[in-house]
Amino acid sequence: MVRPRAKLRFPWSTGRARLLPLAVLALALTSCSFIEIDSPLTIFEPAGPFAERIDGLFWPVFWTAVVVFFLVQGAILFAVFAFRDRPGRKEPKQTHGNAALEITWTVIPTLILAVLAVPTVQAVFDLTKCGDDAMVIEVIGHQWWFEYVYPEHGGITTANVLVMPEDQEVCATMTSEDVMHNFWIPALNGKRYLVPGQTTILRLQADEPGEYWGHCAEFCGLSHSLMRARAQVVTAEEFDAWIAAQSQPAEVPAEGTPEWEGLQVFLNKGCTACHAVDFADGSGVDDVVRARGTFRGPNLTHFASRHVFAGAYLPSEDIGYDEALTEWLANPPLVKPGSFMPDLGLTGEEISDLIAWLKSNT
Repeated sequence: MVRPRAKLRFPWSTGRARLLPLAVLALALTSCSFIEIDSPLTIFEPAGPFAERIDGLFWPVFWTAVVVFFLVQGAILFAVFAFRDRPGRKEPKQTHGNAALEITWTVIPTLILAVLAVPTVQAVFDLTKCGDDAMVIEVIGHQWWFEYVYPEHGGITTANVLVMPEDQEVCATMTSEDVMHNFWIPALNGKRYLVPGQTTILRLQADEPGEYWGHCAEFCGLSHSLMRARAQVVTAEEFDAWIAAQSQPAEVPAEGTPEWEGLQVFLNKGCTACHAVDFADGSGVDDVVRARGTFRGPNLTHFASRHVFAGAYLPSEDIGYDEALTEWLANPPLVKPGSFMPDLGLTGEEISDLIAWLKSNT
């Protein structure tokens, strides 16, 4: 006696299980609400020609992928429901070796990839070669901050804030002094590695003045998440004025003032082991030079003009400038884990004086 074949039961056969695909789809759609288009690190608001070039490639590729995804998923769902097992239904005819079908589904993806590859390859080559009129700015990665050097403007050296003129291409020649970093300002271009002992190129340009935030996009140590960058784009006239101001040496404050006392703290508490300040010749403190030891901190000339410090991590929305600077000078490793800037055991008065001097360095 032949026993009837037992009917297999799958999770989909229950009413609740059939709601699972709808729940997954609903979760995927609601997750889109967490995407902030006006986020400081969004890729959806290009502000210059190079970021716009990437944006122009992204959307055709994205929508092509969306169409292919739904076609493939639609074919799968059609096969699942149209040919599912039913009582009394014969097994569908099996097809083996359909040459025309195999050629079709091989040629179509090949053509799609070929069409997308042409503009992609062109963009890759265009974005990795700077224009003849580009302004060269050196970008040097450190744990955990970015240094900027302007070789065409007397070697001006600054940190944390990349100042650029509008509608001017910047050719960023980049390297690292310690580990691998990744420079990324999404509104101006894509990501590019900073590799010790090598030089990489990144083209940057903004159409209009503004503040554009960036970040290190390669894990580089304990405070990788606190290694930020800020591009300050200004008019051509404002940029020339900034260059003129940055070219001036730091001023020596009058004796007996809090700024003078703060300078003495800087000179006598070990700060000069890592930091440099460019004073005028004959100022009496012009022998303060950049340290060339195992760690080199930011040049503090015109420190206050940057408005951010500690790898552009401070100040933040939760803490003001003076308060953040006080906490930073009191215990840098506590504020930024793994910081090479040590806790110098400064007193409250010494910190206040040091802040007064730093804020006078405009």
